[in-house]
Amino acid sequence: MPANLVVGAQWGDEGKAKVIDYLSKDTDIIVRYQGGANAGHTVVVGGKKYIFHLVPSGIIYDNTTCVIGNGVVLDPEYFLKECADLESHGFKVKEKVLISDSCHILLPYHRLIDEAREAGSTPERKIGTTKKGIGMCYADKMLRNGVRAGDLLDKDLLKRKLTHILEVKNQELVKYYDLEPVNITEMYDFLLDFADKMGKNIVNTVYYLNSELQKGKRVLLEGAQGTGLDIDFGTYPYVTSSNPTTGGALAGSGVSFRYLQDVIGITKAYATRVGEGPFPSEILGEAGDVLRKLGGEYGSTTGRPRRCGWFDVQMIKHAVTVNGINSLVLTKIDVLSHYDSIPVVVGYEYKGKKLDFFPSQGLEDVKPLFAEFKGWKDDISGINSFSKLPTLCQSYIKSLQDLVNTKIGIVSTGPDREHTIIMD
Repeated sequence: MPANLVVGAQWGDEGKAKVIDYLSKDTDIIVRYQGGANAGHTVVVGGKKYIFHLVPSGIIYDNTTCVIGNGVVLDPEYFLKECADLESHGFKVKEKVLISDSCHILLPYHRLIDEAREAGSTPERKIGTTKKGIGMCYADKMLRNGVRAGDLLDKDLLKRKLTHILEVKNQELVKYYDLEPVNITEMYDFLLDFADKMGKNIVNTVYYLNSELQKGKRVLLEGAQGTGLDIDFGTYPYVTSSNPTTGGALAGSGVSFRYLQDVIGITKAYATRVGEGPFPSEILGEAGDVLRKLGGEYGSTTGRPRRCGWFDVQMIKHAVTVNGINSLVLTKIDVLSHYDSIPVVVGYEYKGKKLDFFPSQGLEDVKPLFAEFKGWKDDISGINSFSKLPTLCQSYIKSLQDLVNTKIGIVSTGPDREHTIIMD
């Protein structure tokens, strides 16, 4: 059976969790392949809201197994809190979640360093991180100076690795950041406690996933953030520290590319981003506040207000190209029912010349080129049939599809899983 992938086509917060939840009913295994506890996926079922950070949102379904892949950086403390919260709602998390033995462990000093670096940055160098230590953990991974989940299963190996790592890390904490050194005994005991609670869930997920696919199981890959925050293909340096794109899905799960069938890109009917960085279609001032309020655009992890803007065709075409997206899901179109006229960015000018692509540098200096679409001014919340949408709303959807030259397969008209239009 094939593996399918859900990927964000903007700067994250596109509504991936709802789509993953919708697709999970026909899926056996859901895999989170990158990111950490800085992500927030919100699912609404029967009017009740659930927020996921590390645990794949497909945990809601009884028939699914959830996997935290090798590309994730796992914060043990945050993970156990999330498990406890979900189990209080009746979800049997620890019975259904597997953790890759190659998954890197995010430790308390990663958060301390993240906070210190962001606090010490000049305004023009602030990234706007969540200060959860994600980038610092990925940095240690690349420096080959990290602890992996599999290390927790061997007490002697863990002790040796921690001793070596903390000799270096404590010098960094004390001399460079003027912070307290980490106590190795406390850190060792902390990790052993996590191993006692979750050790049986730590397995070789690369072998597991490919074996299950070979047996005919259906796998869905889910990431955090979106293409615009990809470390290679996003608005560097205002990006996340991993690859939310298709390449990151394969590297972060170990699933062979031969199994990958559908790449489903998620995009809002407008655009948002959090943190710093260029945003060509951004709506400033009171108009931006209006869209933020209409869409409830506040981070599910941090509560930070999101910056809001109009749909950007060039950005979505970039996401389609980078990810190999073969269908799009359009979310939050009901939010636009407020507007008489809806602008859409259909291209860029840079130094007087029109660009045919989403640039790797200089995005902050492009001039967005707009087209205007007439609004429908009718409440479409909860409609689950395309034919029942106002004619002008149908026209808007078809126009976006034509502009990005990629089919829109699903349209979301509200937060609940029932508020969904299947276009095919």
